[in-house]
Amino acid sequence: MTAPRRLDPPRPAELPDRPTVDGLEDTWVTVWKDSDVYAFDRESALAPGTTRDQIFSIDTPPPTASGALHLGHVFGYTQADCLARYQRMRGKHVFYPIGWDDNGLPTERRVQNYYGVRGDATLPYDPDFEPPQRGGGKSTKAADQKPIGRANFIELCEELTVLDEKTFEDTFRRLGLSLDWGVQYRTIEDRSRAVAQQAFLRNLARGEAYQAEAPGLWDITFQTAVAQAELEARDYPGAYHRVAFHRRGDDASGGPVHIETTRPELIPAVVALIAHPDDERYADLFGSTVTSPLFGVPVPVLAHPAAEVDKGAGIAMCCTFGDMTDVQWWRELDLPTRSVVGRSGRLHADTPEWLAGGPGAELYAEKLAGKTTFSAREAVVAALRESGDLDGEPAPTQRKANFYENGEKPLEIVTSRQWFIRNGGKDAQLREELVGRGEDIDFHPAFMRSRYRNWVEGLNGDWLISRQRFFGVPFPVWYGLDEHGEPDHDRVLVPAEAQLPVDPVSDVPEGYTEDQRDVPGGFTADTDIMDTWATSSLSPHIAGGWPVAERPTGELGNDPELFAAVFPMDMRPQGHDIIRTWLFATVVRAHHEHGTVPWHHAYLNGWILDPDRKKMSKSKGNATTPQGMLEQHGTDAVRYWAAAARPGVDTVDDPGQIKVGRRLAIKLLNASKFALSFGELPEGGTEAELVTEPLDRAMLAGLAAVVDRATRSYEAWDYSAALDATESFFWAFCDDYLELVKERAYGGDLASGGATGDDVDPSTLSARAALRLALGVQLRLLAPVLSFATEEVWSWWHHEGSSVHVQPWPTVEELTPALGGAGDTDADAELLGTVGQALAGLRRAKSEAKVKMRTEISTGTVAGTSLELDRVRAAMRDLKAAGKVTGELDLVEADALEVRDVVLVSEEPT
Repeated sequence: MTAPRRLDPPRPAELPDRPTVDGLEDTWVTVWKDSDVYAFDRESALAPGTTRDQIFSIDTPPPTASGALHLGHVFGYTQADCLARYQRMRGKHVFYPIGWDDNGLPTERRVQNYYGVRGDATLPYDPDFEPPQRGGGKSTKAADQKPIGRANFIELCEELTVLDEKTFEDTFRRLGLSLDWGVQYRTIEDRSRAVAQQAFLRNLARGEAYQAEAPGLWDITFQTAVAQAELEARDYPGAYHRVAFHRRGDDASGGPVHIETTRPELIPAVVALIAHPDDERYADLFGSTVTSPLFGVPVPVLAHPAAEVDKGAGIAMCCTFGDMTDVQWWRELDLPTRSVVGRSGRLHADTPEWLAGGPGAELYAEKLAGKTTFSAREAVVAALRESGDLDGEPAPTQRKANFYENGEKPLEIVTSRQWFIRNGGKDAQLREELVGRGEDIDFHPAFMRSRYRNWVEGLNGDWLISRQRFFGVPFPVWYGLDEHGEPDHDRVLVPAEAQLPVDPVSDVPEGYTEDQRDVPGGFTADTDIMDTWATSSLSPHIAGGWPVAERPTGELGNDPELFAAVFPMDMRPQGHDIIRTWLFATVVRAHHEHGTVPWHHAYLNGWILDPDRKKMSKSKGNATTPQGMLEQHGTDAVRYWAAAARPGVDTVDDPGQIKVGRRLAIKLLNASKFALSFGELPEGGTEAELVTEPLDRAMLAGLAAVVDRATRSYEAWDYSAALDATESFFWAFCDDYLELVKERAYGGDLASGGATGDDVDPSTLSARAALRLALGVQLRLLAPVLSFATEEVWSWWHHEGSSVHVQPWPTVEELTPALGGAGDTDADAELLGTVGQALAGLRRAKSEAKVKMRTEISTGTVAGTSLELDRVRAAMRDLKAAGKVTGELDLVEADALEVRDVVLVSEEPT
């Protein structure tokens, strides 16, 4: 650990006439930007003698730069920032970069709506293209969007993301995030593309990445494959159809076999009927063959434990493919593939070969070919009625269907060639290794580890990383073409790592020339792009300077020394909903590439919920932007609201809590002005040495306990508990201590603003020193949360250029000398609370008598235990001054503290 930095020496306080939290952001955002106060000191961090535990590196979530930030961003990023600020004040070199996730579908959707365009890979580049609109327009239907070529579309994506990222940066700066703005990255820039492509090529070389023709989830709206982690199960209206399959041969006399299905349009794709092996109803059918209605295709009746006995008829048709259970049966029972639904969501235009010449060939050609699944369903149901194979009428139901999380229509399962990275979904040993990686990470809160484990153990397939979109990191891959011009997917052509980044659509593989592109015997480009998680899962590598092979240090941001110093990183802050995507994907990449975890701690923030207790999300349309809230209440108020929520706990948007934060920030300014309003203390000593009065020591003893609790809370990653302890003390400090000590601090000279000169009473100096000492500690305790108000107050009495945010975190040891002597921490920390209760009793008597608080008291009685009375006796002068007691307060032993028999000098009504 580095030695604690010394506190900047105080200077004569320059106090504002009327402190206010309004406008602090405009001042301090500019100061922090100009001074670069949060920059990572690479030279010091990498200097000889600096150890790894003196560095605290953070793998910051790169937000999707599409549109505007919402309250969920403010919530999670503020909580992470509190932890980062604490570590910086602990003397760590904090590596806190920021990235922007600007590739992928969200960006493309925003570009389509913003400019009124859609991408079309068949169109050439138009150097003079101007989009139909530039913002301000409404979301347009796909049919109304102007088609443009891939290169033009990518140009618009790059143009808009830069604008969005500037807006995000402005909001993040106003939010007071202590990011190092000198370490920024974009997931689509050259360095990010090179890192992602290099990691992929290494995965490919080691066999961790592979390509396969396989059934996969497909979104027909966005025309792209979808990974398991991007699924969202939603209710979808449907109907059960009871349909007859027919026995064959000697079994025909047994009558039809009825199944119930919500997707009769897939009957042309049926490959088997499947029931549970223990279902006695179908025991005699296992191993036999039935024929499909309308089409007469023979299909076997098989047993599989995944069949549900109590669902429908207990026997189901397996179609390739209607759902993920079909995929499981197809794989485990080695069934044939009979796909009828294509990428467009329509049935294939050509009659499948297994139907050709059969009884349903004409039905397919005339009624089903080229139809949407909805239209095909209506046609099949009508034909089933006519043939008598529909038993009764369809029964309406609500079924669960898989949707792409950004999509509006149920996903289809189509067969296509895609890229995968092994993630344990098909490999038990790898799965166990990745579960073990979760045990190597400290999750905060700890129960989140089970979500990681459950996700990994529930995987049923490898990570699908290819997408059929435009804007993203392209796969650095070409394929050789055979003599017929068909791609040979076994002849994969890849670049050398030194050539990265490459775009196979415009670059040429080694040994070929451009005129050999897409001609027999030549080559063709892989036009897919990587899933956005395939790039952002490498955020530690991109930000940390992971070297792109064969590149000199500095080129493309290579910094091998830095990467060695910050990786594995210390903290990954993120939402708990993306444990399955971003968190797990990053673990997979670090496991494959380095055989380690990517970071040692994962901090998981909760969601922001709308009034219906649903997660706020831009995609759901219920997200609130923070700008108005920041302007109305001030940043510190919003930061307080975020920091008051416990780690991992979902929180409702609560304006009331934000108002509490604003009051706290205002009170901090006003209390600080009072504490600093007495001029400078005598030279030659320390504040702690001037503290002599029991009440002052009691206050500081209580503060020492708060420092200890807040420190232990931050060390346990619980910023909210630290804030709670600090805030509770601060309000008691204001309500009790400031009122009790006020007259003594003024030296009995309230009218003129306080006694001055060399002959100031030691008890007055004790109060003033205790006020300053307590203020300096509390400012640092509150600095991670109230970043603007604390910086403002710090500037009143420290030299220009000093910042509270790079001061050392307070320690109990720095308060010890004020508690009665070095090593003596026996000051009665409860004294302030007891005397505060007595003062509250005196005030209560005035309230009940309906007189003003300045009304004097001639006599009264304080009853309590002997210990409580000793405490009151020790601070009697301050209690009488604060309570306006002109006579004596009798002290009487009793079981509990109580103020009674109060006699007022004047019964002046309020």
